[in-house]
Amino acid sequence: MRLLLMSDTHLPKRAKELPAQLLAELPHADVVFHAGDWVDTATLDLLESRSRRLIGVHGNNDGPELRARLPESAHVELGGLRFGAIHETGPAQGREARCAARFPDLDVLVFGHSHIPWDTTAAGGLRLLNPGSPTDRRRQPYCTYMTVTVDDGTLTDLVLHRLPPKS
Repeated sequence: MRLLLMSDTHLPKRAKELPAQLLAELPHADVVFHAGDWVDTATLDLLESRSRRLIGVHGNNDGPELRARLPESAHVELGGLRFGAIHETGPAQGREARCAARFPDLDVLVFGHSHIPWDTTAAGGLRLLNPGSPTDRRRQPYCTYMTVTVDDGTLTDLVLHRLPPKS
């Protein structure tokens, strides 16, 4: 099962549209995760219409319309792994321990907010993944998103995709 992970799209404030490279991944993904800060409902509508399955949560920059359609956190079992999605996980320092305590029943937590790609494993085995942002790199060298395969209860082929600079 192939997953596409993204967060912090901030459309149309940080970009006018999702990058073509990211959109080209949609037909190849069995499940798409968006870890919040959509900002506009058009992006949610687009991903709902073009994804086989969409797991999304709202973020701190999402207004009432998005909050009415999306939960603060989501939980789903995929390919033998228990996934969760949430926007904010607090400061980087202590994140693994904090998330392991808050989400003891998960195997993988997809999160956003910082725009900083993240891939670590907490004591106890919780994998934390932040795909960065495909539209707003902030202090990072590239805009990014992730793809990963779930195969018989294992994550394989995790790739952090770097997008070309905006022209």
